[in-house]
Amino acid sequence: MKNTTPLLPLFKQYIRDSETGKRLKKNGEKINKDTVGTYGYVYRNLERFCENTGFEFRICDFSKLNKRERISEKNYWKKFYKKFTEYLYKNGCFDNYVGNNIKIIRSFFNYLKFDKDLSTGDYHQLFYVRKEEVDILVLSPEQLKFLIHDEVFHKSLTPALRRTKDIFVFGCTTGLRFSDIFRLTNKNFEKQHDDWYLKIKSQKTKTYSFIKLPQYAVAIYKKHKMPSARTPVFKNTSLFIFNRSLKKIGEKAGFTSPIEMKRERQGVSKTTHKKQLRFCDKMSSHMMRRTAITTLLILGMPEHLVRKVSGHSYGSNSFNRYVHYAQTYIDKEIDKVYDKLEAY
Repeated sequence: MKNTTPLLPLFKQYIRDSETGKRLKKNGEKINKDTVGTYGYVYRNLERFCENTGFEFRICDFSKLNKRERISEKNYWKKFYKKFTEYLYKNGCFDNYVGNNIKIIRSFFNYLKFDKDLSTGDYHQLFYVRKEEVDILVLSPEQLKFLIHDEVFHKSLTPALRRTKDIFVFGCTTGLRFSDIFRLTNKNFEKQHDDWYLKIKSQKTKTYSFIKLPQYAVAIYKKHKMPSARTPVFKNTSLFIFNRSLKKIGEKAGFTSPIEMKRERQGVSKTTHKKQLRFCDKMSSHMMRRTAITTLLILGMPEHLVRKVSGHSYGSNSFNRYVHYAQTYIDKEIDKVYDKLEAY
């Protein structure tokens, strides 16, 4: 008879050790709060899965199993993978979300093996991590110019929406992540002769950026800066309120062209919404960094310099997606020119 150990309590310990710094990244750095937060939602998914299906989530000592028991254990983990992923898909999840759950579960098993010295049999290596390429949604250069320069539109917004628009435009210019923008203080801004620069270390990637700011971004900084050097330049707001405000701004700006968003479940493409989506309906904080990178590429900045500004490594797959998107945009603009030549 195999002796088993429940896994949910061990998963709680995995989260706790990651949170307190007892478990660290491979480079010795502490795991950031957002990553630990994702461990929490995986734990809740596992907990609900066990409650709803009656599945016993456990391990047994692999070193004490005979050949027949090892085969049985292998089949058990194949069954877990199949049932757990099916459970997530039935609850409306897409491949990236399911894949991220599995990726974290695999990390948890490595923690059991290397941190807790538990012999689990490495069956987690059988778990396949699904990925999908989600469409990149960004502002066009024309849309960004409108938000930057149209004073009539700016004055038509409420003070709260004006502040959100300023932050959004600043993010679409500098390529900073949402979390990094709200950490900015006066110390991150440096004047050299007549030019202003933004200097910052990314909280997520730990890369340094030194970015020359255009006049409109400097004006946004001066409008919102605080007297104290330690006080953040931009007043903090929740991600939910920020994204909700962006959708309102997009609607008022007339960014209402219909779009179709597709996601994948088990590699099969699915339309995400039954009703027709508008561009403004999908505006969010993620659009800032994506817009900044694609705008620089579209307007002709060499790739290696854009990588330096954005903090992407040379082999970054995510950066290559921006390059592909920018080339598609350029192709469409060239086609417009050729069409005019054909009709001349």
